[in-house]
Formats: sequence, C-alpha cells, structure tokens
Amino acid sequence: MRSVILFCLFLYLVAVTQAAPTTNATNTTTNDSLKAPSFTTRTLWTIISSSILTLFACIYSAIHPNIPSPKHRGYPSILWRQLGMMIMALIAPELIVAWAMRQYLSADQVTNQFKDSGYPNVPPESELKESVSETENRFLPRDILLAFGRLFVLLSKSVLFVIVSLCHVLCAPVRWVARWIKPGKSESDLEDYTWTQTHSFFVLMGGFMLYKDREPSRTLQPTHILILIHQRCVDVPTLTADRIDDKSKGNAISKAVVVLQVAWFVMQLITRAIYHLEITQLEVGTLAFAVLNFLTYAAWWDKPLNVQCPHPVRWKSTDSNSTVTPEDHIGKIEKDKTHQFKILAPVLRPILELIGFPGIPTSRELQVPTFDGSIKLGNVDRIVLVLAGLLMATIFGGIHGMAWFFAFPTYQERVLWRMSVVAITGTPWFALLTAPLLAALDTPLLIFILLYALCIMLYITARAVLLVLMFTTLRDLPPDAYRAVLWTSLVPHL
Repeated sequence: MRSVILFCLFLYLVAVTQAAPTTNATNTTTNDSLKAPSFTTRTLWTIISSSILTLFACIYSAIHPNIPSPKHRGYPSILWRQLGMMIMALIAPELIVAWAMRQYLSADQVTNQFKDSGYPNVPPESELKESVSETENRFLPRDILLAFGRLFVLLSKSVLFVIVSLCHVLCAPVRWVARWIKPGKSESDLEDYTWTQTHSFFVLMGGFMLYKDREPSRTLQPTHILILIHQRCVDVPTLTADRIDDKSKGNAISKAVVVLQVAWFVMQLITRAIYHLEITQLEVGTLAFAVLNFLTYAAWWDKPLNVQCPHPVRWKSTDSNSTVTPEDHIGKIEKDKTHQFKILAPVLRPILELIGFPGIPTSRELQVPTFDGSIKLGNVDRIVLVLAGLLMATIFGGIHGMAWFFAFPTYQERVLWRMSVVAITGTPWFALLTAPLLAALDTPLLIFILLYALCIMLYITARAVLLVLMFTTLRDLPPDAYRAVLWTSLVPHL
C-alpha cells in the first residue's frame, strides 16, 4: 500500500509540473476578476490517468477481502483472487457495497453478542443467546421506519468520513510526534482483551482458525468461539484490537488518502458542472464508482485490510475429552452444494452467499466464503440491506444517466448507452418486485433460477457495454472537455 501511495504521489507531482505553465490568463477579465476563475488546459492523458487512478482506488484499494485458506497463500493464488475481486467490482459494484454493509451489520450484531456473553470472562454455566430471537421473524410496520432511519445514519456516516479522512491526514504529523514523546503503555493497556468492532470484523473474515493436533481444522464462526469457550474446549483467544490492527496492511492514513482522492475527483467534476465545462463519459462512469466507494469505506473502516494469516485457537486435548471432536460441539462442516447449478454456479454463488440462502450451505472449512451470509440478521437489518442495495443500484444507474444528453461520436453509441443505463437501473428493481409474485404463484425452482440468471446476464452485458463506451467515446471529445478550472489542478490529489 505504501509503494502504491508513493507512486501515485510521484504521478501527482508530474501532473502539477505539466499543468502549471498552461494557464490561460485570457479567460479572466480585469473588471470581474473575482468572479471569473482562471482556466487551464488538460490533456487526454490527464483525463484518463485521473479517472483510472480513482477507479483503481474504488475497485482495489477500497476492497477488504477475507483471509485466504492456508492452502492458498502463494502469490499466484493471491493475485488470482485480487483479480477476481476487481472484475467483480467493475461489473457489479453494488454487490461489493451490499457485502460491506452486510458485514457491518453482522459485526454490530456479533459485538453485542460477545458483550452480552461477558467476554472474555465467559462463565461455564452461561447460556449462549441466539443472534435472532423468534419474535423477530415477523415483520412489523415499525421495522420499516427503523430501517429507513438506520440507512439514513449509514449514508450520513459515509459523507462524514470524508471530513474524518481529511482530519487523519492533516493531524498525522501531530500524532507521530505525540507517540514519540508519550511514554509507553502500561501492561494493563496492552493486555485489554475487550471484544471490539475490529474483533467482530476479524472473526467474520475468518480470523480465528481452530487447530487440532497442530493442524488447521476449520474456520470458527462467532458462535463457535463462545460455545467452545463455554465448554472449556479452548482457551479465550488472547488477541487485542491493537494486534489485529498490526496484522492489517492498511491504516487510517492510507485509507484517508484513498478517500481524499475520490473526494477530489467528485469535487472537480462538480466544479466542471458549475462552469458548464464538458464532462466525459469516462468521468461520469468513474463518478458512479466514487459515490459508492464512500459507503464501502464507511462500512469497512474498522475492518483489517489484506490479512493473510488467521489467529490460531488451540483445541485442548485432555484425558476426559480424548474421544470428543470439535464436531460434537459445533456440528459438522457444511459442504459446498452450489455445483448443483452447474454452469450458473459462478454467477449465482455470490448472491446466494450474500443472502445466506438456507438451501445452499457453503463451505467454511479453512476459509470464509467471500460473500458470507452465515450470520442471521434481524428484520430491521435485512430491510436496511435490501433498501441499500436498491438505493445503490438506482444511484449507480442514475449517475450514468447524467450522460443521457452528452455528445457521443455516433448515434448508435448514444442509443447503446441509454439502453444500458435503463438495464442496470431497472434490473435490480425487477428482480425484487417479481420475487414475491413468483413465490405466491409457487413457481418451480428451476424457472426461478433461469429467470434470475437472465436478469444477471442482462445486467452484466449492460455493464460491459458501458465500460467499453466509457473509453471508446474518448476518441472524439468536444473542445470544452480539455479545459479545466485552474485551482482544482492545484489541490493535492493522485
């Protein structure tokens, strides 16, 4: 992450050096110099590089993957996984946002569960509580109102993170000096095993691995940890939040730099719109990713980045439990059954994992599935997740719709853009509204799968068309597309 930031900083210095001499002073008047801004020119390379760097921040740096299996820690496996995540983020960024929000909601639930259990002092006679009570299985009218309220809070939080990120960057030197002159922490501070939100994200990403006979046995779910501690089969994991942060490849500064880059990109596009300067289709498409990126970072702010090794939890073998296995306490490992969908399995698997489809258990042997949905959410959280998914799909498609009346090189490209915008905006709504209808008509599962597979393929095709048009339309840009407001090029960015 540090090398990427240094490389991007070098590109920024080069861009500022090239842009500084190109100021067009004739665009300002002597009589109205306070109102008319100074303009400069930009090149096609500047348009492409700023968009690509922002797009890279949205589809790579902002994604916090789960911990890989011990069998797949080699560089080729890691590279292949990252490439797959980037392609997924390019094709369906709403799915990444839904994944981040589901983990955020699940982490809140897990944190409350561990605090209620008295962790780390879990008494042997304590009774574990279920994550979702039976009374929450019924939808109530107030649940919808609560869901809208919580969604509003999450959206507000994503906006506030821009300000928080700026504070992290500006105050970084002060914190470094404070750490240098501040005396070391006491032993009691270093050994604070209180369960935090960071712990919850860590366990949800597969951070606790059960070891038996010095070999990795299985990835532990939050409830598994409490059960095994309750039965005295394992010791309480001695892992503090600081040690988890130490495993992370990112910190507040690196995350803040990425957020500020995205914020700068949004700001300069707003400035172009205010002064009626042409905006390219590539910038519109990147803007759609940037807006979704704010919510992703807000949801994953406490989640460790690119952790490669889980924390070992040792199985305590004694004479009294020599014949007892972990499966006797926490059940057998669920096997992956998505292969029954055959060729549609790669397409349907992420969605089935995300919604926690009960009939399709996924494997959790040595790693957590990418879009894990094993934590059962309450009614309010489920409504929040559905509303957020629809809202993100609408915003993502609506931002692309801003280019509805833009200049296109050909009429055919304009028609393709408009059709694709309608497809990516309307397909999620169609899928949601038809689900209750198909359930009421008792539609066979095969027809249900085929219909939704067609919706997914339509969406992927429309997204691919938009990605291609974002670059092909650069071959014939209007003259105003090469003009820029001078002060936006002087604001620090990558």
